[in-house]
Amino acid sequence: MAEAKTVARPYAEAAFALAQKRSQAEAWSGMLALGTVVASDARIGRLDGDPSFDRARLADVVVGICGEGQSPEAQNFLRVLVDNRRLTLLPEIAQLFEQMRCESEARVEATVISAFALDPAQVKSIAAGLKRRFGRDVNITTQVDSALIGGVLIQAADLVIDASVRGRLNKLAASLNL
Repeated sequence: MAEAKTVARPYAEAAFALAQKRSQAEAWSGMLALGTVVASDARIGRLDGDPSFDRARLADVVVGICGEGQSPEAQNFLRVLVDNRRLTLLPEIAQLFEQMRCESEARVEATVISAFALDPAQVKSIAAGLKRRFGRDVNITTQVDSALIGGVLIQAADLVIDASVRGRLNKLAASLNL
């Protein structure tokens, strides 16, 4: 996976530079998110992997789905990905693009996974704590995973905070060499 990110990084940096230059970061973000879905479609994957299928035709399909209404630069970006057989990197490119976007907008994306649904006050409290820690605005996405038993698992930037019962049980088992 690290190799894919390494290859994807120059594409993400180029996309971000273009998006920033034209003040179109939000539009590019949407296009890359849609492109991630398209790139993960099995039919597109088969076409992308078929050496006999015309690359220009595949580029037209991808641009038609993802690039409609986008700037010529964004459409060309998609064509370059198809031509260079890098369409499968779109998930990594989109992720790196979003990280750069968050960094430039001084915000952090965080995922909070809990055993039960959190109420808005709890989400607000977690957001306030993360804002103090990072010194940036925090956008929180919540998920429910009953396997945690209780507590929360927070993933923000490169930080993982495991305050779940499952995490504590795993630590206890590790310390007892089970």
